[in-house]
Amino acid sequence: MAETQLQYPLKTMYEAIAAMVQEFPEDTAYEFYGVKTKYKRFGEKILQAARAFAANGIGKGDRVTICLPNVPQAIDCFYALDRIGAVANMIHPLSAEKEISFYLNISKSKMILTVDMFYEKVEAALKEVDHPVTVLVARMQDELPLYMRPVYVAKAGRKYLQFPNTDHAQTWKDFLKTGNPQEKLPEIQFERERTSVILYSGGTSGTPKGICLSDYNMNALARQCREVLPFEFKNGLKMLSCMPMFHGFGLGVNIHTVLFHGATCILMPTFNHKTYAKALIKKKPNFIAGVPTIFEALLHIQDLDGADLSHLKGVFCGGDSLSVELKKKVDAFLAEHGSTVPIQEGYGLTECVTASCLTPYNRYKEGSIGLPFPDTQYAIVRPGTDDVLHPGEEGEIILSGPSVMLGYLDNEEETKETLRTLSDGKTWLYTGDLGYMDEEGFVYFKQRIKRMIITNGYNVYPGQIENVIDSVPEIAYSCVIGIPDERRGQKVKAFCVMRDGVTDEEMVRNKVKEAMSKHVAKYAIPREIEFRKELPKTLVGKVAYRKLEEEEEARRRGETAEQA
Repeated sequence: MAETQLQYPLKTMYEAIAAMVQEFPEDTAYEFYGVKTKYKRFGEKILQAARAFAANGIGKGDRVTICLPNVPQAIDCFYALDRIGAVANMIHPLSAEKEISFYLNISKSKMILTVDMFYEKVEAALKEVDHPVTVLVARMQDELPLYMRPVYVAKAGRKYLQFPNTDHAQTWKDFLKTGNPQEKLPEIQFERERTSVILYSGGTSGTPKGICLSDYNMNALARQCREVLPFEFKNGLKMLSCMPMFHGFGLGVNIHTVLFHGATCILMPTFNHKTYAKALIKKKPNFIAGVPTIFEALLHIQDLDGADLSHLKGVFCGGDSLSVELKKKVDAFLAEHGSTVPIQEGYGLTECVTASCLTPYNRYKEGSIGLPFPDTQYAIVRPGTDDVLHPGEEGEIILSGPSVMLGYLDNEEETKETLRTLSDGKTWLYTGDLGYMDEEGFVYFKQRIKRMIITNGYNVYPGQIENVIDSVPEIAYSCVIGIPDERRGQKVKAFCVMRDGVTDEEMVRNKVKEAMSKHVAKYAIPREIEFRKELPKTLVGKVAYRKLEEEEEARRRGETAEQA
């Protein structure tokens, strides 16, 4: 595939949105529970928030933590910070108390914006923070339609009306009033190397790392996303924005890419089967995007029976591997509901914002995660080296392109390990993922290097086994891990969740074993199969395989203690 040279705007994220405000003032920027905010009003809300931050001492380079679901206040705040050159430190509102303390300390945030229902947790987290932090408290009812506000307050919001209740906190609504409408905001020049966003690695293997991203990174992703679509991404189109803003996929694709092109975000603060189905039917979004577990759930939402989904122009899966079997099921589901598009799988890391590779709209190679985005190059190197391998040879996936991060926050050692400049003069991101490329440039992801299981000296890739298990009709989803074993080094164990209505474990166990005997090497077949009603998930909906490993390790230690 010939390298395409796109033109990337040398402007801030705010300037990119301001251009849409000028071009499409009467179009809807975002919609929240039926309340539509036009681009003109969106621009006014951004500037109002920017003036409030400036009036309260927040300026260029200062960090402010946004600890919110996908609600209007989060979006207004995000672009307001960019307008004044401040840094948005994005964290999940469901983060534990100690995690919030960690994020505030590592980012040196001067303020944190959260929602009233999480206010007590944030206040408790401040006890472990080593510097003063102002707490801003958003209320859901302030953005709901008028008819819903009393109902929300009566059902859920009343008990939170007492918050905030300290001298270092105030409501977002009151905070906005502190800005002077006549005050001229400082001019902020675009700087390609300026950190404008901090996102965090999942933390599945140790302490989360702050990932520093620039305006250039974010805008480049938005431009690339438009280029890989077979039609123009433009105003009038709608994205069902369900993926959370603390996540690169949610912020980069579900929010910024949409607004960058003057389209509309239909904001969903949480994923709920009924509300998701209702939004799909009533709002008729053109794009949906999510992790595999969302699409697995989609297949079983009864409210979608007979629904017309012909309005879908793009269905995108990222954040975790999409099994071949799940893709087949989702494609069949889409076709049965009138959609003419298949699900497309993206691959990427938060270290390059999110997706940097996508399966082509009209050509699918089984097992492939597709072709690199324009101006993004992929290569495969021998693990532990910089030696580039030939097509078909398996090694570590590395990539280079305009969305690659600036580095890890205050972590020079990890940055040097992950970002390396090779003999071609380009900076390459070492992903820690195993895979290979074929002669046509299609990329194949195998496994996280650290997740690989080694049993009896053989390399076992959990994803390959999970794919076979998931092909059994009675299985909803599965997870495969390695357990320490004195004789083999590690032994393979599978955790399975059966579909609703399936109860015969022994019958399903036999079907799983039969499928594996046909498709899995003998040494890689799980020694144990455990059925559960559900498996632990990460904050973005991936199966938390690390949690399962920890559970097994704790069980093993308990058994050892009993024997002693």
